[in-house]
Order: sequence, then C-alpha cells, then structure tokens
Amino acid sequence: MNEADPLHSSYIVNCMFNGLSAFTAIMSNVLTIHAIRKTSSLPTPLKTLLLSLAVSDLGVGLLVQPLQIASLVSRLSPTYNIPPKVLNSITFLLIYTSFFTVVAISVDRFLAIHLHLRYQELVTPERVVAVVISIWVLSSFLSSMWLWPLFDTAERVYIIIYGLCFICGAIVYCRIYLSVRRHTNQIEVLQVQQELQNGEMTNVARRRKSAVSTFYVYFVFLVCYLPMYCLVIVDMFSPSSSRFRRGSRLYLQTLMFLNSSLNPVIYCWKMRHIRHTILETLRNLFPSQT
Repeated sequence: MNEADPLHSSYIVNCMFNGLSAFTAIMSNVLTIHAIRKTSSLPTPLKTLLLSLAVSDLGVGLLVQPLQIASLVSRLSPTYNIPPKVLNSITFLLIYTSFFTVVAISVDRFLAIHLHLRYQELVTPERVVAVVISIWVLSSFLSSMWLWPLFDTAERVYIIIYGLCFICGAIVYCRIYLSVRRHTNQIEVLQVQQELQNGEMTNVARRRKSAVSTFYVYFVFLVCYLPMYCLVIVDMFSPSSSRFRRGSRLYLQTLMFLNSSLNPVIYCWKMRHIRHTILETLRNLFPSQT
C-alpha cells in the first residue's frame, strides 16, 4: 500500500463512492430501460432519446466506474496499471453520448412545443433513430481522439464541444420557457369555445410538464459536469500538480459519474408513467407476503 501518497485517503473514499454509485447506476438504469420500453404513453421520439441516455448511463456503471476504481486501486498498490488512454477513451465515449443526448432531448421538447401539429410530421421515429445512431458514431470518433498521441488536441475539442453544448442547452430551454408562456397567454386571452380551449390548454400543460421534466435532467447534468469542465479549463491555462488540484479532480470525476445514478431518480420523480411502471416491476419482483 502506497500510504506515503498525500491523496491516499482520497483514493479510498473515491473507490467507495464509485463502487456504491456503480451499483445504483446499474440497477436503476436496468429498471429504467425496462420501464421506458413498456411505457406506451411516452412519445416515441422522446422514448428513443431517453433509452439512449439510459443505455449510456448504464455503460458508465458497467464500464467506466469499475475501470476508475481499478485505476485508483493501482495508485494505492502499483502492481498493475490501467492505461489512462483506454480509460479516457471509454469514459468520453459515454460522456459525449450522454451530453449530446441531453441536448437532443431539449431540442426535441422545444420542437414539440414550437411546431404543434407539425411536430409528428417532421420529428418522425425514423429520424430520431438516425439522430441517436449519429450521436453514438460521433461520440465514438471523438472519444477515439484520446487514443491518439495528441492529448492536447482531444482536450481542446472536449472544451469547445462541451462549451457549445452548455450554451445550446441553455438557449433551448430559455426558448421553451418563452414559448410556453406565450402560448399560455394566447389561450387565456382568446375567447373560443370552451371545449377547444380546454383541449388546447391540456396539450400545452402536457408539453410544459414534459419540458420541465427534461429540464431537470439538463439541470442535474450541469451540476454534475460543469465543475469538472471548469477545472479542465483552469488546468489548461494554469497547469498545476498540487495536492488540492489533484484531489479536486478525483472528487469532481466522482460527481460527474454520479449523474448516471441520478437520472433514473429524476425519471421516477417527474415522469409519472415511468414511475408507475418501475413500481409495478418492483412489486412483481418482490411480491408482498400476505
């Protein structure tokens, strides 16, 4: 055991947190994938995007966090080592996929509110599947850059792409908020037949609730990923190997991976149909003894 390392205790703490988080990420996302597939009330495009996000979250629990634990253990007992390029490549494959999918979900909810009846005509299941496949292919290419000799290039690409995604997501949700508020005000002002008004209000309320639910996914993603993003930028302009900087990177990586366990919680909390399906599945798995 390399107890002389000043971050010895941090390695142990992060191993424990990643182990617990990996278990919850695997179990919760397996349940979530099953629930999303069985929930027929979800729009097909949104269901496809949520499935892609849940699969990437499951991959974090199955692959990334065990590899991260192995990497931390190798620092405690350097008898073997996980190649950092391999760990970075797998990690960024799933991180890129998650981030692109979160942005795609926000754009999908904006189009659902903005396009009204044209939404189903333009946002077809086939096109959404093509978008999801493109996201995974693009993420695979970008993550492969960490296997190249040019580490600085991969890091700069990461900073640029994530910065654009952060900005894009923020703009889209601001537009969603303004669109929902405008539509609600228009319906309240118009004096039309009560049935039409109630029907339109119901549609607006449903779209608004769906947009709010996905906004929580985006917000938690920001909370988990933005601190690490800021640290990468700081390291680029002011490199340092201080104990504080190295320790901060460990804990912020763990926070970043925690997002994969938090997304299923948001689905259960904010999406009623998914919550009911998960609860029904759990009741079937663990029937109460009467």
